Amino acid sequence: MRDALQSYMQVGIVHFMAYPECMRGEGPIYDTLAKIVEDEFFGAVEITWIKDPAERARVKTLLATAHMTVGYGAQPCLLGQKLNLNHFDPAERGRAVAQVKACIDEAAEVGAGAVAVLSGVDPGERREEAFKLLVESVLELCGHAKAKGLHFILESFDSKYDKKCLIGPARDALALCQAVRAEYKDFGIMIDLSHLPIQDETPKQVFHTLTLDNIAHIHIGNSVKAQGHAAYGDQHPRFGLPGGENDVPQLVEFLRELLAIGYLGAGRRPVVAFEVKPLPGETSGAVVAGAKRTLLQAWAQV
Repeated sequence: MRDALQSYMQVGIVHFMAYPECMRGEGPIYDTLAKIVEDEFFGAVEITWIKDPAERARVKTLLATAHMTVGYGAQPCLLGQKLNLNHFDPAERGRAVAQVKACIDEAAEVGAGAVAVLSGVDPGERREEAFKLLVESVLELCGHAKAKGLHFILESFDSKYDKKCLIGPARDALALCQAVRAEYKDFGIMIDLSHLPIQDETPKQVFHTLTLDNIAHIHIGNSVKAQGHAAYGDQHPRFGLPGGENDVPQLVEFLRELLAIGYLGAGRRPVVAFEVKPLPGETSGAVVAGAKRTLLQAWAQV
């Protein structure tokens, strides 16, 4: 592609994955976030919970000063506490909904524009019942997000390799959109290139099934399907990791499909965000720089 990358997208990054020491809402959140916002390559950043109110206030000022698009990922809050938005126990499902409502409130406080979650585990034979419970949870949370002026997004995950989530394959993500968008038109699905190999789906299959209207956000990264590998599953290792599924060629294919469906287009500039994490012995800075190089190389081949 000869046209400038930044003419077609805002490049974003998931802060809490690039700096996993911050994933539990503690740690050097401000200092590591400052490294991202001071890099003009990034036009967007995604954060997660920040337990200390004083730290949240500092982060809010930092993000406003940097003039960036901000998203909020509630996934670490759900996964870290083993919360499930489609839990069969009403009390447990209520805990999950309450936590996400608190995340929505926090997202509004720091100036984010959207909040993302994931579904709970796929229960197998009781899948249909779990799906109905998930729809109930998502509808309630969409209402809370709308009242705060935020978009609400659900990220699809694998259903059999690692997270084993209810949503899941593109066909199930579409069913969720059809159920929720009847009331909340701005609800949509986040598609992550990292997850497609472990969903056993291709970009063309996913985008053909979901169609543009149902796609709310995009992540790019890597995953590993080979059992026994140190980064097996949904660990978001760097692009090009030996044994991994995604590198420049796979990203080229993914970007071409985003262009084909109209998600990317000159002047539209939606966020396309890296979700990459350092493995033991790797540094966050090197992994982030490698991701940037991968995107630039891929874009040159689109």
